[in-house]
Amino acid sequence: MTHESWVATVRWVGFIIHQYKADCRFALYSRILNFIMKLLQFGAGNIGRSFIGQLFARAGWAVTFVDIDEQIVAELNRRRCYPVIIKHPDGREERIEVTGVDAINGTDRKSVIEAVRSADLIATSVGTGALPRVSEMVAEGLQLRRSSVSIILAENIRNGATVVRQQLQRHLPHDSAVLSRTGVVETSIGKMVPLMTEDDREADPLQVFAEPYNTLILDRLGFRGPVPAVAGITAVDNITAYVDRKLFVHNMGHAACAYLGYRENPDLLFLWQALEMESVQRTVRAAMQQSAAALARTYPNDLDPEGLEEHINDLLSRFANRSLGDTVYRVGRDLPRKLHKSDRMLGAMLLAQRMECAYDRIMEATAAALRFRARDESGQLYPSDQRFLEQDLPRGITHVLHSVCELDPADPVENELLSRLSHSLDV
Repeated sequence: MTHESWVATVRWVGFIIHQYKADCRFALYSRILNFIMKLLQFGAGNIGRSFIGQLFARAGWAVTFVDIDEQIVAELNRRRCYPVIIKHPDGREERIEVTGVDAINGTDRKSVIEAVRSADLIATSVGTGALPRVSEMVAEGLQLRRSSVSIILAENIRNGATVVRQQLQRHLPHDSAVLSRTGVVETSIGKMVPLMTEDDREADPLQVFAEPYNTLILDRLGFRGPVPAVAGITAVDNITAYVDRKLFVHNMGHAACAYLGYRENPDLLFLWQALEMESVQRTVRAAMQQSAAALARTYPNDLDPEGLEEHINDLLSRFANRSLGDTVYRVGRDLPRKLHKSDRMLGAMLLAQRMECAYDRIMEATAAALRFRARDESGQLYPSDQRFLEQDLPRGITHVLHSVCELDPADPVENELLSRLSHSLDV
């Protein structure tokens, strides 16, 4: 039997396993099948398991998670599979069994470095705080490799490729050629993860919830080698356009729902309740359309008005998914971060200002943010919000715009926005 025939036969067996995979014992055979392609996934949290690991495992890859949660690592190694529960807007639940997986404890440095050396692809979804520690181990493993490899950054971070390359370089010799054969791939992560209760986690520590949306947008140009042939991956040539679309349409619209919903009814609990109010949905849509207009002018070769309008319609439908369990508090909290000039609200207005587009509806949502006082289930403000409300807001809008939003009066565009907001917003 030729090598090609052997691979074809094994993949056919894998297809049958995939079709009838209720029994996790098939995970062993999936590992045999997937000896060709291995994904090393740093982070076995919600995005790591419900999105990245799920996409690649279902495409026939062997997936090894790296995490410091001892229970998760132990259970993944014991069961070699985990369930993803898809929460549909109509209330239906769809169970997907992700098989052919294992895990390494992130504190086992030697094993992690060896896994980096042997992986066909690396991905991270660990958060910006953990990236420096991950980068250190990855850099050490990269030095043991002779072949090129790419690292997918499933992180909400702007200019992520530059940041991670700088972090890797700190742990490599100055004359090292490692980075020249390492691809760093930025993504736009649009998947929303439904909230899980403690009862959900206790019922099965490995189960994760997910919305039906299952598209991973990533930077085609960041790869060293071809883009993986994985269903659900959309490769684009200008990832910056899609990162900005995520921040200024998706994230801005999401937060605007919370702020405007709270303005209309401070007792609202869930985000879907806010969108049931026509006035809120109308203003949120208008704000998202203003961001979209600025984006279409900024990236005319990548984002067109019709596609952006379809995207807005899809997002509003997803925001209204009751099964997500998103709360007004969770979506709106952390005002100092969300009101910074580099983030969703002011960032969208700055883009509109540069492109000479209207942004009065975004400004209306920002004004509502300044009056946002939502509390968690125990009646507590988010810590950064409490500091903001007690220390910054009493000092007036000028202080907020300069010290919290960090608008720079020396920059003409920022100064124009600063002037307009100073006259329009009231604390």
